[in-house]
Amino acid sequence: MKRTRIGAIVVAAGLVAGLAACSAGDDSGETTLTIWDGGLLTKKTDDGAIADNSFLNQVATQFEEDNPGVKVDIVTTSGDIAQDGAQFQAASIAGNGPDIRVGYTGGNTVDYSDFLLDLDGTFSDETLSDLTGWNTVRKGYTEDGALLALPYGGGSYFYVFYNKALAEEAGLDLSTPPATWEDLVSLGEDALGKTDAVPFWTPNQEGYVGAWVMAALVGGELGPSAFTDMYNGDIAVDDPAMVKAYKAYSELYSKGLTNPDAGSVGNADLLTGFVQGNGVFMISGAWENGALQEAMGEDAGVFPIPMLDGAQYPSTIAGGPNVAVSITNYSKNQDLAKKFLNKLAEPATIDQYVELFQTEPSNSAQADTSVITNYYLKSEAEYVAAAEDVVYPFDNVMPQSVIDLFYKVNATVYTGQTTPEDAVSQLQAAYDSETAG
Repeated sequence: MKRTRIGAIVVAAGLVAGLAACSAGDDSGETTLTIWDGGLLTKKTDDGAIADNSFLNQVATQFEEDNPGVKVDIVTTSGDIAQDGAQFQAASIAGNGPDIRVGYTGGNTVDYSDFLLDLDGTFSDETLSDLTGWNTVRKGYTEDGALLALPYGGGSYFYVFYNKALAEEAGLDLSTPPATWEDLVSLGEDALGKTDAVPFWTPNQEGYVGAWVMAALVGGELGPSAFTDMYNGDIAVDDPAMVKAYKAYSELYSKGLTNPDAGSVGNADLLTGFVQGNGVFMISGAWENGALQEAMGEDAGVFPIPMLDGAQYPSTIAGGPNVAVSITNYSKNQDLAKKFLNKLAEPATIDQYVELFQTEPSNSAQADTSVITNYYLKSEAEYVAAAEDVVYPFDNVMPQSVIDLFYKVNATVYTGQTTPEDAVSQLQAAYDSETAG
């Protein structure tokens, strides 16, 4: 999943002091529960303010009504992963951070485990069995690791979107999605030259498209724990499956099935170019759902990235939970914060989240699927429910220095500037360097 980190800043003293005051309460005698969120559970308007229909604000209002004398203070952070991380770390070192932090699952939670409360014992057995995604927020990604957060929502997964009109013009039959990656490539070859569009529109300057494809193809080869096993050293980063996947992914470019400038066009142009008809296919994620429906209505189709022919785990889908809700281990309101997390964990509350955002399904087994109205999410939710295995991506779990290199080699492998063998060798060396201490 794309999680860009653009550099860190130091938290302003005034911000930290102000947040400390919020967490400690105020002169009214109310108990104040302070939550930091960068837009994961809230929606911002164009001017940066929180929208009236913000999900987190709605839940906070309900919680205040159910708990007289409690005030929930939602502090909106920048939404930039590095900036927010720097703010949280600085405030946590000072003991002046929030009661509750809304962040990303995976490394963005695990990296801050020194400041997070172990939530084992916070949720009932019923809740633990009802919700999925707990493995993405446990320290070390192990079953007995400290539970660092509540995983929220079914998450975003990676898909192949296609322009229905262009596919028809190219003579492609997509009534049934291609069974394998090789079948998908063959469709691209069949479409070549049949329309003014390239088969695969791929702005890949940052290497994000490569990250989504690699997550799927390697997951199909090695299974749902492929990358957490790499993180823990149980599978080598330079495993042959990585080389195999890189070779398959780079064929789109070497066979002339994509835009020749793929290595110099940025991800910001991915959806725009697809909507404009630049490609028959686009590889992206469920975060495109809202804008895609607004721009194209039901004129596009979607299916999961298919696995390589002969994959050991052919019914795999790549992606997973995005949002993690944690409690700080220095919060003075831990019991109240636990009560708020249990409110969030109720299936009806998650349904409310799905209904408002329309970008991902619920991670509750009791989900009310009728709240899904987005055309693309309806199909995606069915694919997620039918998947036998879910693989959590490389760039969600690995150390950040390895992730940064991963994005770079994804881009250069695609355009033939780096060989798959050299790419995985570089990644293994980066991982070894990061974990040597």
